[in-house]
Amino acid sequence: MSTLVADAVRTPRVPRASLLAHAGFLTARSTRALWRQPAFAIATLVQPIIWLLLFGELFRPVADIPGFAAEHGSYLEFITPGVVIMTALFSSGWAGTVYIEDMNRGVMDRLLASPVRRGAMMIGTLAYQGLTTVIQTLVVLGISLLVGARFPGGVVGVVITVLAAILISVIIASLSNALALLLRSQEALIGISQFIVLPLQFLSSAIMDTSLSPEWVQTVAKYNPVDWAVVAAREALSSGTDWGVVWSRLGLLTALAAVMAWLATRAFGAYQRSM
Repeated sequence: MSTLVADAVRTPRVPRASLLAHAGFLTARSTRALWRQPAFAIATLVQPIIWLLLFGELFRPVADIPGFAAEHGSYLEFITPGVVIMTALFSSGWAGTVYIEDMNRGVMDRLLASPVRRGAMMIGTLAYQGLTTVIQTLVVLGISLLVGARFPGGVVGVVITVLAAILISVIIASLSNALALLLRSQEALIGISQFIVLPLQFLSSAIMDTSLSPEWVQTVAKYNPVDWAVVAAREALSSGTDWGVVWSRLGLLTALAAVMAWLATRAFGAYQRSM
């Protein structure tokens, strides 16, 4: 009889929320935090516009190099995909600072002690970073069109450019998040992120065609994920797109993004063991 009573009053098991449900909740949390700080949101949009207009004017004579205009069009059209990827690169390099803030406020420990899945915590931050990247990319492309650039690749080219920017954002944000979990210091994270991000930018074709660079730079660029993203975006936006080049670069970016996201998720374990 007592067994029946116990069964009757036993609290039913509450099913764990799905990975996507957890990720959606954490993405919404990050998005709400962004809208509560509009100055930061505006700054993330102003910086790429300054880059676009400044570099576009500063390096405009590059288009006078024989053969450059025939292959790339105006310098503005050449640099726009580079600015898109640079924006995603620098923005995602700071992604780990959110984890540092959560650690300092005790939020990270509470999340790790809750039923929230570790993969969802990483997906949530990466999804938020991807959403920010989409907005930044569309703003840069829109400003570029307003000041005279033309992209024969059309809507398909824009979609590929957005995808390439998201993938490089996931790669760098995953690295930044992993470093945050391992270092637990905002100063160290910023220093190492800058040490990584700046060479990735300059050893790519973001602002200059690598054919005009020393041979060793051309060799390094072949293995640089930032250059993969720039080449995929630039090729997709151009006329006579070589889709073999586009898909090969996107494939490499996708594979690297998956590996980096997995490694970053594993860093939660290292963080917990160090506590």
